[in-house]
Amino acid sequence: MQSSVGILERIDHVYPSLRPAERAVAQYIREHAEEAADLTVGQMADIAHVSQPTVIRFARKLGFGGYRELRYVLRHPAAEHQATFDPLSGFDLNPWDNVEEIPAKAAEGAKTLIGEMCDALDVKAYRKAIALIAEAGFIDIFGVENSLTPATDLFTKLGYLGLTCRLSTDAYLQQIGAGHMRHGDVAIAFSHSGSSSDTVKALRLAKSHGAKTIAITNAVGVPLASWADVVLLTGRGSRAIYGNAIFSCVADAALVDMLYMGVILSNYGRFSAALDESGRMIRDRVFEG
Repeated sequence: MQSSVGILERIDHVYPSLRPAERAVAQYIREHAEEAADLTVGQMADIAHVSQPTVIRFARKLGFGGYRELRYVLRHPAAEHQATFDPLSGFDLNPWDNVEEIPAKAAEGAKTLIGEMCDALDVKAYRKAIALIAEAGFIDIFGVENSLTPATDLFTKLGYLGLTCRLSTDAYLQQIGAGHMRHGDVAIAFSHSGSSSDTVKALRLAKSHGAKTIAITNAVGVPLASWADVVLLTGRGSRAIYGNAIFSCVADAALVDMLYMGVILSNYGRFSAALDESGRMIRDRVFEG
């Protein structure tokens, strides 16, 4: 059967090393590949007169993570040669995965990304960024596409601390605003790739007009860093697809929280009081039912 050639080749390769019970599974698939594609692990075990663990062990000897992967490839032969899909920077998604597995996989991926960010973060640069933000007369924040997510988060948090900030979601307005910055101002630019043209131009304009500049990126030696007084890394390499348009913001979000807490700690009395005052301003916005 042409659609199962890849599987049959794998079986031929490992067959001499299989145990007798595993060979029973191999023989059935050899002779009934099309029917095997529709069998659950329990049904396969019953037909081959073996245990379910034997079926799973056989699938793993073929190079699959388990029987579900083997069954999927039997159903979709072309999938045998597909690369793993990486839609969220480090979060592997396979066509045979169950939706119930996604929360645990996403959580594990998030832990990995945050760990990489902590390893990449320069503590001296982090301290300098905190000092610049805390002492700024005015803060402008830049970012496009996915980078607007952490940019908006930082804008919100710094606003609660009573700092004067601006965030324009339009890339043209970001560049216009950057061109009107001056000494004493601070520009903060988010770009996962460090190469987003609009963001690089905005940070360059801000620096050329005397503002102090902070770049937050996931890559070393990128154009954005050339115009930054401080570079904060959220990792050490771009991990994304579709030209860096889609990536996980979990490391960026964690870094935003670090900056927020660092600014508070830099002048605890001032910023904790500002945070309390902000809370009082919106207390009447709580829905009472």
